[in-house]
Parts: sequence; structure tokens; C-alpha cells
Amino acid sequence: MSKETDVIVDNNLSPDDIYGELYKEVQLKHIFADTKTFVDCVPKICSKDILKFYNEKKDLSNFDLSKFIHEYFNLPNSVGKNFSSDLTMSTVDHINCLWDILTRPADTPALESSRIALPYPYIVPGGRFGEIFYWDSYFTMLGLSTLPNKLNLIENMIDNFAYLIDKYSFIPNGNRTYFLSRSQPPFFACMIDLLANLNSNPSNIRQKYLSHLYKEYLFWMKGKDKLNQNQIFNQHVVRINDDIILNRYYDPLTKPRPESFPKEENECKRAKEIFGITAEIFYFHNRAACESGWDFSSRWFKDKKSKESNHCGEIVPIDLNCLIYFLEYILSITYKEINNTELSQLFEQLANSRKQTIQTLFWSNEENFFFDYDPINQCQKQILSLAACYPLFFNIATKEQAHHVYQRLEKDFLKNGGLITTLENTGQQWDSPIGWAPLQWIAFKALQNYGYQQLANQIRSRWLNLNDQIYKQTGKMTEKYNVVDQTEGGGGNYPLQDGFGWTNGVYLRLLQG
Repeated sequence: MSKETDVIVDNNLSPDDIYGELYKEVQLKHIFADTKTFVDCVPKICSKDILKFYNEKKDLSNFDLSKFIHEYFNLPNSVGKNFSSDLTMSTVDHINCLWDILTRPADTPALESSRIALPYPYIVPGGRFGEIFYWDSYFTMLGLSTLPNKLNLIENMIDNFAYLIDKYSFIPNGNRTYFLSRSQPPFFACMIDLLANLNSNPSNIRQKYLSHLYKEYLFWMKGKDKLNQNQIFNQHVVRINDDIILNRYYDPLTKPRPESFPKEENECKRAKEIFGITAEIFYFHNRAACESGWDFSSRWFKDKKSKESNHCGEIVPIDLNCLIYFLEYILSITYKEINNTELSQLFEQLANSRKQTIQTLFWSNEENFFFDYDPINQCQKQILSLAACYPLFFNIATKEQAHHVYQRLEKDFLKNGGLITTLENTGQQWDSPIGWAPLQWIAFKALQNYGYQQLANQIRSRWLNLNDQIYKQTGKMTEKYNVVDQTEGGGGNYPLQDGFGWTNGVYLRLLQG
């Protein structure tokens, strides 16, 4: 590899850091309708020259910022923008046509691009999302696992995540430099398990990625040795007591996300006016919620309704800790396969301890449901959400707990188009009336695990019917759906996106039952 290429590959600066004042002007003057567009632009020449020319021209009376940006940058293409749906096709055939549209070849490194070049082909979600996303990819892989000619793509995507772990010691939110401060829900162990179960020798697959699984675990548990009675938080770890250490979502940066500026700056001002929250605190919790993938949801709000009251970074989430449990479990059985008894027993003990904690700390005997935990106030967050399905998905819940969750899902969450995400209607996209493909799958499999096949089938059929209905109306597989009104979903910080990786994946996998 040439010295020049090494420089390109190792350039990890985010566009806001590279372009400074120019970046702010582009975003504040709304040169693009979508604030993600500029941070995904690829410069035609080196940034130093672009900034030099900008500083020379910016004060001239005839300076046109939009023209300047279009002259010196290549704009990103919306994934699938020119794809035309054939409504005579079935939903399945439509999805299978989309895979080629959503597949990117191995990346060619580009000078000072925000895209982190990946060595193998991969699937992107679609629309404005032209990069790989961490937790999205697991649900995309579920669909690929039903297609014999796509199984190699699952391994390609896992190899890309292994590459990112080797390079950065963790899996970023996505392969963009502006995602390098945070991860996403850690589904890497689930991906390995999926691929292993497709292989004639599953232990070989687990052992191939053992070092990466271990590094992933170290990332989520980093700083646990610094926890004490006076410091219950450190990075992703939270001290509950002397015997229990759990995990939270965390991003160390306390500034607007480059892809969401200046909208987040305005939200920060409102948070200060309404709740007296400092900018540093607002951005800390805002970014933690983005790592959760549930951006945004009443799960994270102190008052159950206002995004400005978000305190995600202080919450111990039920879903995250179930995912870490499964990572510990996979590490335990894999170390056992290579006859490392010491580490196998260590991770078995860690997994069992976390399992017992999940069955108790997160469970409400009054509500008969699983909740997130607030370690500062030492109480459960009283927001009912589909995150409560994770202990069933990973076979952690007791039979009695599973029965109560089943009853609540049937009574309160099941709607004509599938399951709502929470019971709160806040206008946020991870609340009612919105349903999401990954959560339909988590709930479907969770109920199957405990023998509640009838309700699982109801969820399956209602969700698939809604997907079919919207496809026939619009020619699209969308990012999310309104499962109450049975329409396309809304409520996000950006327009509804078409594509859509995880919707396609879950659709194909649910068809198999």
C-alpha cells in the first residue's frame, strides 16, 4: 500500500473538524435540504486548498456559497433514487431486485471522504443512508440468510465489522468518520450466531471471530475497574452495587452531531429554556440516545413526552444488557470449544450473573413487565416498550415472566398493522403509533421461544400484510410504518426513507415463520 493511500485510509477527521467555518456556513444557510448531504460529500481536491480558496472568495460581493460547494465537492447519491418499482411484481420479487441496488462493492479509499473504506461488499439501508449501519445489518442478514446466493454477503459484512473492530477496537455506528465516537446496539455476536447456524461446522465460525468478539466485549466493559460508590458511571459501564456492573449507551462527545447540525443546536437552546439543561448535558444524552438506535423515544425522557428532557446516558437499558449477556454466552461456549476452561468458566459466570440480574432488577412485580433501570434514582423507568421482549428473545426470562409479557403484548401493543414501539404518543419515531421491522422480529422470535405461536403468527401476518399494502400503494419498502393507521411511518428528524435494508430482511425471514 502506498504512503498516500495510508494517509487516506487513516484520515479519521469528521467533516465539521476538517472544514470548520465553511461547514457551519453550509449547514446554517441550508445549502442542502438534508443536513447529512454535506458531511457525505467527497472533496474533488484536498481540503487545505478548498479552505484556502474559500477564505479568498467568501467576502467577495458576488460569492455564491452553493456554487462554490458544487464546484469543489461531489455530492452523494440517494441510494435507489433512480430505481423504478414494477408494481406487477410481488413484494418478494421487488425485494430481491432491491438487493443489487442496496449492495455496495468493496470501497475504494477517497481523499478526505467521511466514508471509512471497507474491504468487502456490503448492504446499505437505502435512501439517505449510503453506508453500512451496525445494528441494521443483523436484520438485513436475516433476509439474506433465506437466499442461498446471498450467504457469502453475510460473511462479507461480518468481515467488514471484524475489520472495523481490528482498526478501531469497536464497531462504529456506521462506516463514517463522524460516527467514530459511538457504536450501536451490539448485535455482532448475533451475526456470528446466525452465520454459524448456516454453516456445517458452526464452531469453526465462532472460533474464526473469537478475538473480535472478545475485543467487542472489552469495548463495552472498558472502565469497570474505575467504578466505585462515588463513581457509578464510567464510559459504557454502570455500578449497581459491589456485585453488579451493567451497561449503558454512551458517547463521549458533547457537541451537535455533524449530520444533524443546526437542528440539534436549536433543540439544545429549547432544552436550556425549558429545563435549564446545559449544552454539554444535552448533547451527551442526545448522542447516547443515538447510540441506542432508538433516536428518539419516550424511553429516554424524564417527563415521558419531551425530547428536551432526554437523559439516556443515565439509564441502564434492558435491551443493551440482554445483548451483552448473549455476547458473554457466546464467548463462554467458544472458549469451551478451544479448551480454554478458565475463560469459558469466567464468561459463563458473567453471563449467569447478568441473567439473574435481568430477571430481577429490570422486572416489575407490580406491572408484570420488564423496564429500563434508572441507577441514580434506583428505580425502574415506567415506560412500557418492546425492549421488554429482549429477555424472551435471548431465553433469559422465566416462564412466568414470559407469560406476563405475552399478555401485555396482546392487550396493549398489538395493532392492526403489527406492534407499536411504546404506548406513548410523543411524535417521536420510536414511540406509538410507529412500528419497526427489527422489533417485530424480536417480538415474534421472543414469543416463539416460549411457545406463544398464535400471537407470534398474528404479529407476523399483520406486519407482512401492512408491508404488502404500502408496497402496492407506493412501490416502496419503507424504514418504518404506522401500525395503527396502517400507513407509512413518520416522526423522525428526516423524511421517510425508502429501500429499506432491515425491512426487506425481516420481511423475507418472517415469511419462513
